[in-house]
Amino acid sequence: MMLPVIAQQFNIEASNKEGWISGLADVLLTHQAENGIELSIAFPLPEGALRAGNALVERELMIEDTKLKCYGFSEDTLNAHYYDSALEDIMDRIIKSAEPDMVHCFGTEYPHTLAMCRRFPDKSKILITIQGLCSVYANVFEADLPDEVVVDVTFRDFLKKDSIPEQKAKYIARGENETEAIRLAGNIGGRTPWDKHYAKEYNPDAKYFEMRETLRANFYEGQWKKEDCEKHSIFLSQGDYPIKGLHYMLLAMPAILKEFPDAHVYVAGNSVVSYKTLKDKIKIPAYGKYLRSLMKQYGLEDKLTVLGKLDSAAMKERYLKSSLFVCCSAIENSPNSLGEAMLLGMPCVTADVGGIPGIFDADKDGIMYKGTVYRENSFETEETDDALDTVAKNLSDAVIKMWSDEKKESEYCRNAREHALRNHDRQANYEQTLKVYTEIAGA
Repeated sequence: MMLPVIAQQFNIEASNKEGWISGLADVLLTHQAENGIELSIAFPLPEGALRAGNALVERELMIEDTKLKCYGFSEDTLNAHYYDSALEDIMDRIIKSAEPDMVHCFGTEYPHTLAMCRRFPDKSKILITIQGLCSVYANVFEADLPDEVVVDVTFRDFLKKDSIPEQKAKYIARGENETEAIRLAGNIGGRTPWDKHYAKEYNPDAKYFEMRETLRANFYEGQWKKEDCEKHSIFLSQGDYPIKGLHYMLLAMPAILKEFPDAHVYVAGNSVVSYKTLKDKIKIPAYGKYLRSLMKQYGLEDKLTVLGKLDSAAMKERYLKSSLFVCCSAIENSPNSLGEAMLLGMPCVTADVGGIPGIFDADKDGIMYKGTVYRENSFETEETDDALDTVAKNLSDAVIKMWSDEKKESEYCRNAREHALRNHDRQANYEQTLKVYTEIAGA
């Protein structure tokens, strides 16, 4: 992604994703005079931005008395399952221009990470920090969806070759590139027992560093207050593909509404349930079609609001307006959205999946319910015929329990905020980053 601080220089709309990368960059640049780091950032250019027929755009920026080199390159991020070997030549040009002492690759999900790992000559100077893992996510991509939904193909899915099985196949392909990149890197950074497990499985010879995330600056200010929020409103940070688990939330709603008839779900991000115009109807995917069927079946048309893309300020406002944050994903490593909610000290309910137990203490920071796959101390998939209904019931029980005990809710909020302030401590995470960089670069 193009960091917001860079996008502003070119008057381009900034991405709202991966806020923790912005958080880290801000801290590194703020302390540039004392840390002596010459920071160069390479990123895929937004579609159509600054291309002008050139595969690589190089700029040196001065941002508030700090120097930053940036390299924007062409990459088809919409088809990240396809590996374009031309990226290797682009990485060569960046390496020759920046002459880095070390390279830090954020995430493994896109081809440019593999291209850099193939071309950077000294593998012991490569650090990859794991965000999610496509190779693992692919195993649970359907997220307990009924078979008839998984095999359904809408007009949009047919044209884009993007049905649910095809989306899963793309994750598998991305996972193959990801696995090779991890095996090439001499150093792996992570933040949960879950990602450490897979780092060691894929590359037992790599050195593993614990590197916690620094979140977006505005989330360190202010705090959730019960009296200021919309009563019985639930906030989800995403819901546009199966892994994010919006279908679990919709299936949980009938039981929640019996206890709290005014309950309402707000979801940030792209809408896959819009169906007002002809364009909406043409663009709806099979997953969106299924969500709409659940909304109609349970009378939830007026109980779900999709908010669209939100910048950090709008996201924070929505957190503070909501009475509960829910992470109902089928799989996650350490979702930034959960960290942000905890940092603001709001009530949280989350599925017990992937790396979440590494950042969230059950029955202390909030309520953790049993999801379908990847328990805290198990990396085996657990499947049952009624898994969808079971997970939905676990979720509804957790929400009802949270809203039924105000005293306990208040205790959860205090604990979650204290935990997040430790986990996302800007200074501590900055110092750890410097320590890791210094060790890898050999300074």
